[in-house]
Amino acid sequence: MTRLGWTILVVVLVLGAAFAAMTSVGTATRGTPRVDVAVGEPAAADDAPLAVPVAGVRRETIVDSWMDPRGGGTRGHHGTDIPAAAGTPVIAAAPGTVEKLFQSNLGGTTAYVRSPDRRWIYYYAHLAGYAPGLHEGQVLKAGQPIGYVGDTGDAGAGNYHLHFGLQRMQPAERWHQGEDVDPYPMLAARARGR
Repeated sequence: MTRLGWTILVVVLVLGAAFAAMTSVGTATRGTPRVDVAVGEPAAADDAPLAVPVAGVRRETIVDSWMDPRGGGTRGHHGTDIPAAAGTPVIAAAPGTVEKLFQSNLGGTTAYVRSPDRRWIYYYAHLAGYAPGLHEGQVLKAGQPIGYVGDTGDAGAGNYHLHFGLQRMQPAERWHQGEDVDPYPMLAARARGR
C-alpha cells in the first residue's frame, strides 16, 4: 500500500475511534438503532425541555444564537447552532414523523420532523448526511438517529454544527409554513423533577 493509502487508513481509523468514543448505542427498537440520551419529551407546556439533538453535547454548553446577524446583517438567525465535531450523530430532540428531507441553499442537507400532535416542526440543518434508512413518513422516538453534524449549505466549510430550528404549526400547515420560535429555552432548560 502507498503512503497515501496508509495515511487515509489511519485517518479513517482515528475518526471511527473518536466517533465510537462519543456515542453510546442502546438497544434497537423495531430494527431502528437509537442513541441513549437523557430525554425531556415535550409536554403540553410550550417551555418543556427537548432532548439535546447532538449526541454527547451537554445542555449547559448550548449558547443562545437566536436573532444573531446572518447574511451580512441582512437577516436574523432563526434557530440555535450547536457546534460539534464533523460526523457527530444528530438525534431526534422529540418524537415525531419525518415530514420532509430536503436539500436547500441555506440549510444544506435538512430534515423536518413533525410532532405527533402536529403543533411543532423540529428542523435539523447543515447535516453531513442522513442516518441509514431515514425516510419521509418514518416515525421517530426521541433519541433516534437523524443524521450527522456537517457543514452543508451556508454553514461555511469547516464550520461544523447543527442548526436546530423550531416552528409552531397549525395542523393543516405544510412543513415550511410555520412560525419560527426560539428553540434555546427548550434546549437549555433543565427537565422538571430531575
